[in-house]
Amino acid sequence: MEIKIVFNNDVINDSFSNGWGFSCLVDKRILFDTGEKGEYLLNNMSRLGIDVANIEAVVISHDHWDHTGGLSRILELNKGIKVYGCFGFSQGFKEKVKKDGGMLCEPEGFIKIAEGIYVTEEITGRYKGDYIAEQALVVKTERGVAIVVGCSHPGVLRIIDKVKEKLPDEKIHMILGGFHMMDMNKREIGIIAEKLKSAGVENVGPAHCTGYDAQVIFQKVYGDKCLSIKAGQIFEV
Repeated sequence: MEIKIVFNNDVINDSFSNGWGFSCLVDKRILFDTGEKGEYLLNNMSRLGIDVANIEAVVISHDHWDHTGGLSRILELNKGIKVYGCFGFSQGFKEKVKKDGGMLCEPEGFIKIAEGIYVTEEITGRYKGDYIAEQALVVKTERGVAIVVGCSHPGVLRIIDKVKEKLPDEKIHMILGGFHMMDMNKREIGIIAEKLKSAGVENVGPAHCTGYDAQVIFQKVYGDKCLSIKAGQIFEV
């Protein structure tokens, strides 16, 4: 199954727009997060040959601006598509989705949203002392499960545990996206990286808010199993 990195802090070349946030397209039809700005997102989609009209649904990991910034433009160009959020998202976000013409879905539980593609359900975390609701995307492939995360505010280990709880017989082929380790010390990061490896996570793709120190540490722990994530890349999982 194909994953196209549509938006990230880093890009493969200057023709792509970069900024703060994350977005990727899964299986040519499910858009996960929308980066910080619609203009940037659409430019990158054009560079990758993505037609907005072919997007069947958008999954928002959490309702921070750097993951929802391009959503209004997507809904403007593709009215009526499903937008998967969490019950714990802000009322303002939910009202805006409806106002912009999206079909807001707040699933209860770990559910399939397309063939081989699932959302984890709401996983709670903390951000700057406040409660935050977040979800991840799960893709079943012949190699195992690929997990796509936005910022991992609940913690990457908790997200892995949730997926293992729901899909106990599946190996974890990959986890990619934002790991939100910018404020962690190197010792904490190293422990988490080793725990992910011990938990059977075969490949990692730290991106967006993971932080430079964490990316270096994951590279040391995982070697060539640590992917460098940049907007414009295309992965087969």
